[in-house]
Amino acid sequence: MEENDPKGETNPMKEIEDPVIQAILGRRSIRRFLQKPVEPERVDCLMQCACAAPTAANSRPWHFVVVDDRPVLDALGEAHPYGKMLYQAPLAVVVCGDPEKNDFARLYWEEDCSAAMENLQLAAHALGLGSVWLGVRHTPEREQAVRHILDIPQGINVLGIAVIGYPDEVKPPHEGIDPGSLHLNHW
Repeated sequence: MEENDPKGETNPMKEIEDPVIQAILGRRSIRRFLQKPVEPERVDCLMQCACAAPTAANSRPWHFVVVDDRPVLDALGEAHPYGKMLYQAPLAVVVCGDPEKNDFARLYWEEDCSAAMENLQLAAHALGLGSVWLGVRHTPEREQAVRHILDIPQGINVLGIAVIGYPDEVKPPHEGIDPGSLHLNHW
């Protein structure tokens, strides 16, 4: 999608001006939120974007628990050692996966649900909201606590919590490539 200039040369900076690229680079982990509820139509848009994520063989193994009840948000904040921002945030979406949905879900539910989580966070940023991803998976006591608070059935795995709200902090967009992380053609 490079745009040509009059001399026929490409302008690599034009892509950085694209709104999708701006959303990706501008999305930052936000941990301070205004005391303002997220409107239902925005929540609906967030969930549509989460469900637009790619999945292995279109298995769509996800389940989402949308939480906007203050006592439940506070209980999640108490249960997660890094979730104190849940005491402020007006919204959380707990992203879960059903590995028993089919063979593809059994193998790839974490990747599929991670893509949904990323879509959710990018959509939040595009809508003027802030978000942070709290990991739950691979910490059994954390997953069990979230499962208990939200009555999540056994057999459904908890990937993480997207904490969402109107941001009460501003961070600059990401820039550059992490040194040492890019390898061309081989390690």
